[in-house]
Parts: sequence; C-alpha cells; structure tokens
Amino acid sequence: MTRTISVMLLAAIGSLVSLVGACQPGDQPGPEYMPDMARGPAYKAFAPNQATRNGITLQRPVAGTIARGHQPFHYGKGDAEAARAGRELSNPFHPTAQTLEKGKALYQIYCLVCHGEAGKGDGPIAAKIPTPPSYQSERLLGYPPGRIFHVITMGANKMPSYAAQLAPEERWQVITYVRSQLQGLPEAAPGTGSAADTTPDPASPSAPAAGSTPPPARSAPSPASGATPPPAPGAAPPPASGSTSPPAPGAAPTPAPSSGGRP
Repeated sequence: MTRTISVMLLAAIGSLVSLVGACQPGDQPGPEYMPDMARGPAYKAFAPNQATRNGITLQRPVAGTIARGHQPFHYGKGDAEAARAGRELSNPFHPTAQTLEKGKALYQIYCLVCHGEAGKGDGPIAAKIPTPPSYQSERLLGYPPGRIFHVITMGANKMPSYAAQLAPEERWQVITYVRSQLQGLPEAAPGTGSAADTTPDPASPSAPAAGSTPPPARSAPSPASGATPPPAPGAAPPPASGSTSPPAPGAAPTPAPSSGGRP
C-alpha cells in the first residue's frame, strides 16, 4: 500500500513539473539542460555570415584542390588543342568483349541518332542537321583516340559537348567500339595515339638515319709508308739493316770479304 502511494506521488510531481515548464509566458522556451551543440544556427548558401573571415557563407574551394571523382581536362577548344590531345592522350581500354558491349550500348544511346548505326553519318536526324562525316572518311580515320576524346569532351563544329552525359571512362569505351567495330582500326599503341609502329627508331644507334650511308667496318691500321710490317706470330724476326742472315744449320760459313785483297 505504501509503495503504491509513493509511485502515485512521484507521478503527480512529475506531471506538475512538466506543466510548469510548458506554461512559460510568451514565446520563451522552457528550461533546457545542457544544450551544448544540440542545435546550430543555419545559414543559407548566399546569406551573410559573421562566423567567416570574409563574411560569406558559401566558400570557394582551396586553390589546387580537385573534387572527389572529378578528372581535370587540361585542354581548350579548337583544332590546335584537339591535335595536342591526340598526341598526349592514350586510350586506357582494350577491345575486349565487355568493353565493346558497353561501348556499343552507349553509342546506340548517344551517338547513333546523328552518326547512324554503322557510323556513316545517316542517323535518324541527320537530314535535319549538317550531315556528320562518315567514320570511314580519310580525315576521321586519321584521328587518334585522344583527338576523338577531345571532340566528345569539348564538342566540335555543330556537335555539342557530351561531357555531362558521358563519364570519362564511358567516352573511352565509345571510342574503343567506334575504332574497333565501325572503323576496323587496330588498337593504338599506348602513348602514341596511333596504331603500333614496328619501324625502327631513327634515333636508335642500331638503325642508320634515313638517306645516310652506314659507317664502314673498323679494320686494322695499315703500316706507315716505308715501314716493315711486323712478323707473323711464331716467325723469326727479320735481320737488321746492313747485316747478313745467319747460315743454315750444317752449311759452310761464308768467308768475310777482305779489304782490297784476293780471297
């Protein structure tokens, strides 16, 4: 019985405290225990902010920082920049079945409408716009992968940029499909932007420069004029100048000439 009364008394006191805390005059909130970091002031992106040094809420990124997932593209518009991209950029993808399947699917979504299914510039809306060039034209067959990547990223002539629709890896997959299946070109060598070349490097010492005569084979130096060539290995040395050769073994010695007399 005593325990029940105690519980009821505590419940009544709790209810009374809650009512007193809720019935504050005006718009004053009730007392709050330890409100540290429970709520923070909210600022709109373009509203002034007294907490920052320059008084702006939306701050610029630190110079030199790159957003996560973003790949900088260090090329501008124009043919000169497109040609530079063709020399410097290499396709990281190989024409595997998975890459070709993905590239074909992306091509059919974003490219076929203008360039046509076979890349001949006969897409469904080609008649309503300046007709795109065929992928089999001599000019486009000479485009390295990096230049095509520049065209997709920056746009060219009447073609707009597709950087917002295609991620960088998706652009390379489309390029791999176009070059392999629609143009019939071999895979480009890394870092060259063109098909692999097996010609020897002109700067290599093993290959003479074009139009030049290869150097003659190195030979032994010829003896000086009037000099006697050295004897062959194992041969007797020649006699000195003014001396006679020694007699052969078993032969009679030759008498020495006398001065002014007969022998």
